[in-house]
Amino acid sequence: MSFPSDINVAIIGAGAAGLGAGHALKRAGVSFVVLEARDRAGGRGHTIMAAPDVTFDLGCGWLHSADRNAFVKIAGQLGFEIDRTLPPWRDRIAVGNAFPPADRAEFLRALDEFFDRLEEAAKEAAKTGVDRPANVCLKPGNRWNPMIDAISTYINGRELDQVSVLDFDAYEDTNINWRVRRGYGALMGAYGASLPIAFGCEVTLIDHSGRRLRIETSQGTLPADKVIVTVPTNLIAQEAIRFVPPLPEKVDAAAHLPLGLADKVMLALDGAEEMPADGNLRGMTMRTEMGTYHLRPFGQACVEGFFGGRFAQALEDEGDGAIAAHAIDEIVAFLGNDFRRRLKPLKESRWAHDRFARGSYSHALPGHAGKRTVLAAPVDGRLFFAGEATSPNFFSTAHGAHDSGERAVKEVVQSLSFRDGA
Repeated sequence: MSFPSDINVAIIGAGAAGLGAGHALKRAGVSFVVLEARDRAGGRGHTIMAAPDVTFDLGCGWLHSADRNAFVKIAGQLGFEIDRTLPPWRDRIAVGNAFPPADRAEFLRALDEFFDRLEEAAKEAAKTGVDRPANVCLKPGNRWNPMIDAISTYINGRELDQVSVLDFDAYEDTNINWRVRRGYGALMGAYGASLPIAFGCEVTLIDHSGRRLRIETSQGTLPADKVIVTVPTNLIAQEAIRFVPPLPEKVDAAAHLPLGLADKVMLALDGAEEMPADGNLRGMTMRTEMGTYHLRPFGQACVEGFFGGRFAQALEDEGDGAIAAHAIDEIVAFLGNDFRRRLKPLKESRWAHDRFARGSYSHALPGHAGKRTVLAAPVDGRLFFAGEATSPNFFSTAHGAHDSGERAVKEVVQSLSFRDGA
């Protein structure tokens, strides 16, 4: 699409936050355009067909806190089927002898006790004003500590030594987790279809020195009255988008809310009918460097693997295909050599190497939980900020990002009303 000649608001990024902001501006009757560097909407929500009969969400895949998740209603409005099958963690069926039921029960008790200590540590930190890294909540000498650390890499994208106690505890989860049968990313794409989005439009600079904003992009310069910035924190911290005059407090906040890393791999599984649908496979329980596996998601003939934190980064750095190769080796170690011929790599994510993401989702470094509020704060009634990293309680999720976009639009509309003397 071509740029409009006159625009009230430019939204930077067509991920969940940008889409939420776009629809809110549309309802408010405010003229806007969404500037998206990619050739698609959705950002870190991206669905592909890994095989003709295998749907794969490379990014977000679960409607977390589904009873409070805006995308559940959006899915209903757009005719997307919601799958309410229980997720393959906690009490779901585990496959193989690598993680016996007794060990599994003991681990889940240790995990619950860890979260109890985390809650108490957060209360103490709030009272004293002294935040700490979440690994202080591990029980010294507990055999399950490496695996609890691995769980953090799936939740936070980072090991516990790099995660704020206050921030970790602030995350809200109602423990209701559903899926979109056609894919979360596909839902976002459909949600964005009715919005004015300029694809392939990379923003490099936002000049707010004059009466109007000047936004420099790969498709030219766009003037606007206001801007809503929704890009991932790593792009702000690394100044892939620059501000003139500079906004050092935003760069600092983003740097202390870095994106952790969580990657996925999809493997085709021959003879899948022998395995339970939506089963769980986990076995390297004495290590943080481990994958966890979702068997036959949606009943499909495949295995979906998850890797996080420094281990995911190391696998990405080995090159394309390294995540799949490791996943196959690990599964074969659990289930036997016969599975090597039954597994075939289909597709893997490499979010750290994605130019427009540079990671998966944000966590606050110890001592910096308050930076989410700093990042979210408007500047001069003209620059507004949204994205999962600005959500106080639903960070790291698509619905948290979506809601932050709506929050930013409320701030925009309020600033317009103030300017008009309302």
